[in-house]
Amino acid sequence: MAPPLIQLKDIALTFGGAPLLAGVELTVSAGDRFCLIGRNGSGKSTLLKIVAGLVQPDHGSRFVQPGATVRYLPQEPDFSGFATTLAYVEAGLAPGDDHYKAAYLLEQLGLHGDENPAHLSGGEARRAALARILAPDPDILLLDEPTNHLDLTTIEWLENDLAARKAALMIISHDRRFLTNLSRATAWLDRGTVRQIDRGFAAFEQWRDDLLAEEEREQHKLDRKIVAEEHWLRYGVSGRRKRNVKRLANLHALRSERRNYRGSVGNAAMAAVEADKSGKLVIEAKSVSRSYDGRTIVDDFSIRIQRGDRIGIVGPNGAGKTTLINLLTGVSAPDSGTIRLGTNLEMATLDQSRDSLDPKSTLSEALTGGRGDTVMVGGKPRHVIGYMKDFLFAQQQARTPLEALSGGERGRVMLARALAKPSNLLVLDEPTNDLDLETLDVLEEMLGDYEGTVILVSHDRDFLDRVVTSVIVPEGDGRWIEYAGGYSDMLAQRGADLTREAVKGTAAKSDVTKADKSDKAAAAAPAPKRKLSFNEKHALETLPKTIAKLEAEVAELQRALDDPQLFARDRAKFDKVSAAIAKAHEALHEAEHRWLELEMLREEIEGS
Repeated sequence: MAPPLIQLKDIALTFGGAPLLAGVELTVSAGDRFCLIGRNGSGKSTLLKIVAGLVQPDHGSRFVQPGATVRYLPQEPDFSGFATTLAYVEAGLAPGDDHYKAAYLLEQLGLHGDENPAHLSGGEARRAALARILAPDPDILLLDEPTNHLDLTTIEWLENDLAARKAALMIISHDRRFLTNLSRATAWLDRGTVRQIDRGFAAFEQWRDDLLAEEEREQHKLDRKIVAEEHWLRYGVSGRRKRNVKRLANLHALRSERRNYRGSVGNAAMAAVEADKSGKLVIEAKSVSRSYDGRTIVDDFSIRIQRGDRIGIVGPNGAGKTTLINLLTGVSAPDSGTIRLGTNLEMATLDQSRDSLDPKSTLSEALTGGRGDTVMVGGKPRHVIGYMKDFLFAQQQARTPLEALSGGERGRVMLARALAKPSNLLVLDEPTNDLDLETLDVLEEMLGDYEGTVILVSHDRDFLDRVVTSVIVPEGDGRWIEYAGGYSDMLAQRGADLTREAVKGTAAKSDVTKADKSDKAAAAAPAPKRKLSFNEKHALETLPKTIAKLEAEVAELQRALDDPQLFARDRAKFDKVSAAIAKAHEALHEAEHRWLELEMLREEIEGS
């Protein structure tokens, strides 16, 4: 048997007082192709960093075969200090590696090599990071969410490239089809330990469900045994003291086992807050066209979207998917043709960009907007802790900064914010990014039960097949065609896979990206009048009362401080009142500033 390339023994790691990893054992040999599966926040990325040698565990050992080369793909690559993507990729090469491989892989991945890393989109950054780890042709590839932000053509190129390599693979991914096509073994990280099966991802879910069912049966037996022993303790103690002492010790051991048992994490209870039904016709586009800097992005496109339709939009990065969504939803106006929106539409959107989340703000602040401890869900107040639990956040995470959350946890925050708004039209841009498989299942069920209309952009082939009723794909030169069914149905009807346009030059390559950004800002063309969102309207209505309440609080606290004897009489009260008035002043300033911003926005909208 060949010696292992990497071996972990008895790995333990604790974060914030809670054990994240406990007694983890893992062996990776030449030719192994593992998928590493686990819930968001279970420690998958941390374990992969330990395998890569980037994080030191509290306990245990890591062995790497001498001479073995290891390359690790992080979720968020660091481009600092590099002027171009080519320089970034070449920096990952070892002496003796073929430097032409760096330029070749960048070209295969649709990049030139002269891009400024500071200005890369999410998909471009991911492709540059992939080129950097693939160029050295390593013995072991450790991939953390390699398909995030990639378009379908690049995902399928990556699948083929990895399948042809001899390197051992360990992959973390939410993409079921990607894992099914590449994995031969599965490592399941669950409640701090790793369990392995020598079968690929296709066998994982049934295996996991069987293990959890058996575990539940064992816990049920344990509960019944404890009840029986407690009954003996109350009614059946005999005169033989030695036997009784031993049996009582066994009961204490059973209780301890039950008390220390860590049950599996449940599923999210996400649900979209549905507004009143829209009209039967939701969107009608007739001969819509849109160009940017002389390049046609959408040409003579027509579609009728009815209530209840689930429309998937797919295509290579830069094809104009965001532009098409903005046209269909009325965010931007077409150069020619007409867009007709149905009646009584209430739209909620989920943008793949998480820039709107302040990394320094807490989870509670992100959900409440920094206003108290209630979330407006469907126009009704709900305590933030209860709403957090629906999305699998623990109560103690309320004060956790967003920057400390995993990518999947931040994805759940975005979903929680989007689904709190009443809607009958959901527009979702890459909703599956970073979500674990169980949360993906719940999202699919929620979309299946949703009575409104869904338009989504996704590169997850399995998710598209499970959710959408039709797929819109680009055919080149601005032409877009709708195919009935999911992604696999589209391939069968089309008779060919999607292809990315060849790299033609920096200026041409960036045209569509610029157009998408322009459309997101609604600045490139006259657009329908912007409306205040529900949250903005609610804030305008409630902030004056909040401001008045804070002013009264400040006045009351100030009267207490005006007492010249307070400091000498009760120093603790003086300090408490001083801290409270400083906090009240800060809250008052923020409320007044927010109200002024919204009032100016309202005047701008009404005056436009």
